[in-house]
Amino acid sequence: MPVMRFEGLIAGIGTSSGRRVVVGLWTRSPLGRFADVMVEDAAGHRLLLAPSAEVAELVSETYRFDEVRIVPVSWRVTSDRAEIDAGDLRLRLELGSRSPLGRMLRLQPRRLALSTRWLALIDPVARLLVRGAATAGTAGGGRREYYGVMDARHVRSVEAGDSTGSWGELAPLTPSPRFGFASTPAAPTIVRVTTTIVG
Repeated sequence: MPVMRFEGLIAGIGTSSGRRVVVGLWTRSPLGRFADVMVEDAAGHRLLLAPSAEVAELVSETYRFDEVRIVPVSWRVTSDRAEIDAGDLRLRLELGSRSPLGRMLRLQPRRLALSTRWLALIDPVARLLVRGAATAGTAGGGRREYYGVMDARHVRSVEAGDSTGSWGELAPLTPSPRFGFASTPAAPTIVRVTTTIVG
């Protein structure tokens, strides 16, 4: 079966306005280097911001949205910041220390983090350890998706807003957004991950 791999970072944050945001920052993928932004607002409206029709099609085949917009998306990550601009959305994340989960994840051999059999095996444990998290699930259309997480850092603060104004201060990612079978931890976090889609 065809296999697609995406290597990069996923950041998940909540804001005091009730918006919850999940950002994929992909350095290597079948579609090249790109970023996509998923936003669920306090009313439950799920929005995808994607840089191209090709990215929008792939992501919306895998996750669920009420609205999809194709907009310019630019991003930059340094040792202590992640900056994302997607249309009129502006995100500035201040990155903190490695989390206890991140320290544990860094101990695993890379081959395990990329093994779909291993990720399917440990999925029940991952769901118990981190509420909302999962390492294996459906990607729609008969496909399977696997998350091999290899590091995790806290997000310390956020500047977020769009043409409507500021989205407020950093808050937990609760309730979990309803994009797919899994979410990022409730505590604002950025993780280094390889996502594998099979089928």
